[in-house]
Amino acid sequence: MQLKKKTITIILLSLSCLLVTFCREKKRPKSNQTYLNLSDTAQYAGMESCRGCHANVFNTFIHTGMGQSFDLATKEKSKANFDHALVYDSIGNYYYHPYWSGDSLMLMEFRLDGKDTTHKRTEYIKYIVGSGQHTNSHIVDFNGYLYQAPITFYTQKQKWDLAPGFVNGFNSRFTRIIGLECMTCHNGLPEFDEGSENHYSQVMQGIDCERCHGPGSIHVEQKQKGIVVDTSAEIDYTIVNPANLSRKLQMSLCQRCHLQGIAVLNESKNWDDFKPGMHLNEVWNVFMPRYKSLNKFIMASQADRLTQSKCYINSELSCLTCHNPHVSVKETPQLKFDSACKNCHSPKHTECSASAELRATKEDNCSGCHMQKAGSIDIPHVSITDHLIRVPMDEEEIIAAEEFVRLECLTTENPSAELMAEGYLALYEKFSSRSYFLDSAEFFISELDEDEGINTRIHYYFLRENYSSIIQIVSSNSENVEDAWTNYRIGQAYFNLSNFDSAQIYFETATRISPYTLEFQNKLGNTYQQLFMINQKNTAMLENAKNVFEKLVELNPRFIPGISNSGYMNMLSGNFSKAEEMINRAIGLDPDYLPARFNLIAVFVALEKWDDAEKQVDYILTIDPKNEKALQLKEIVHQQYPIQ
Repeated sequence: MQLKKKTITIILLSLSCLLVTFCREKKRPKSNQTYLNLSDTAQYAGMESCRGCHANVFNTFIHTGMGQSFDLATKEKSKANFDHALVYDSIGNYYYHPYWSGDSLMLMEFRLDGKDTTHKRTEYIKYIVGSGQHTNSHIVDFNGYLYQAPITFYTQKQKWDLAPGFVNGFNSRFTRIIGLECMTCHNGLPEFDEGSENHYSQVMQGIDCERCHGPGSIHVEQKQKGIVVDTSAEIDYTIVNPANLSRKLQMSLCQRCHLQGIAVLNESKNWDDFKPGMHLNEVWNVFMPRYKSLNKFIMASQADRLTQSKCYINSELSCLTCHNPHVSVKETPQLKFDSACKNCHSPKHTECSASAELRATKEDNCSGCHMQKAGSIDIPHVSITDHLIRVPMDEEEIIAAEEFVRLECLTTENPSAELMAEGYLALYEKFSSRSYFLDSAEFFISELDEDEGINTRIHYYFLRENYSSIIQIVSSNSENVEDAWTNYRIGQAYFNLSNFDSAQIYFETATRISPYTLEFQNKLGNTYQQLFMINQKNTAMLENAKNVFEKLVELNPRFIPGISNSGYMNMLSGNFSKAEEMINRAIGLDPDYLPARFNLIAVFVALEKWDDAEKQVDYILTIDPKNEKALQLKEIVHQQYPIQ
């Protein structure tokens, strides 16, 4: 009997050790074999090709947040309440009213002066982004160019408001580009025109199977031939199963979308180059600003918050420990999350220190207590789970002050000086234009050899508006630059220094590399225009400029600079009625676009419509009272049309 008790004790101790070992050293298949669907020959087969064999997984996945991430704007897709839906931007002085016109979702933007409507613009909403668990945001499509609409519905509070990033005077209205970086996180891989920033031939309707499993053509082909692998005994290398990846590769896959930060593409890479089974830093690197307080976090930073947790650092915990991507979080029982905690923290080893009363209020919910819900710093009106696992904090700790400490590269250990410089430049340009971020970039650039980091140096001097230093770099570098944005920045440096002949060369190169990037074409047209103004006998330049701007309007009928400049070209060509029509069209889309107002003044001056010219000058001065050009024009107009 005593021997039997001893045996049972040994077995229980062994099981206890195995429990801890499982938590800390979970076994995964080991192999040096490469997944076949990482090859360039593998093609994306589409979600429907998965459905035939995996119907049960398909039917649950389409109800997850990922499966419902993106779709056409329909009444079925929308989670919004449209009763008395109205949003007011008090800084920009714009009202927004979303409404249904039949089955079409429309958004009206308008201004009021008393009871008079002084501006009205109505756009068709083509897509809704977001499952509705937290938000529905909206996208407009201007001839294949996609932009975010300025309002969002926040489902947790059942509230319409300005979209994230559009508040506090940053309302970009209908001009915020939906680039490939955005699209490939919120949706399946689209048909994207590589020579653009945001032009799509076709987009998917939701994140699909191949976003996490990789291109499926080889897998489908082999199954159709009857080649089946017993996955209970071995790995099927025709398709990636994330559960079979190392933790590092698993995390790279999840970090692709759940590590929102400052992303910097590697040279010659694009946002759709990443495939499951790759390390994220093979395509791009992600940086995150660090603060003294750990309490500030952004919405899609789950992977970053998790990796800061002691539970992650001291175990083999990964996203898949708690999450089944094929099942909605709303449908996942709480026991699933708590059991992951108890694998390591069984009562025998780590008794919870919380009081019985507190545990009762939390229903003994480990994850609910140690992964607190809070608001993110980038998305208003939402409450999300903070994936930093820790002892619950009191209110004073949660509201601790924010103080920037450093920028950290989360995807590459010991990043190079050039990579760190690029991270700081991206932080400054995309998120916060604080001068000390440029100072930090300058520090890392100073550590480079003279022939290193040409693109990075040019980017830095461009943001500093130090155009002469850009010219100096170009003059001492004999190699042709084949990066579109670097050519654009060089062209802009020459343009700002009034060297339009050289600017023309670099803008033409930028548009050759990226022909559907509207801003590149617009700057090229401006350069042709300047060359004509310098030498008005050079009518070829006038024709070139006219063709560029007409092309811009054809590419995107809502691209305001192109419309305005096309009107100005018509004025230079003597077609004043067309010029006035085009410029007023631009003003109708954006009443505060001052270049269009100045172009309209030029038309009125040419036609000696001094009263109309003065009204435009006065409008500009109501927006920008210290505008030197407008003040000078007011004096000129008064000389020709004195106040009565």
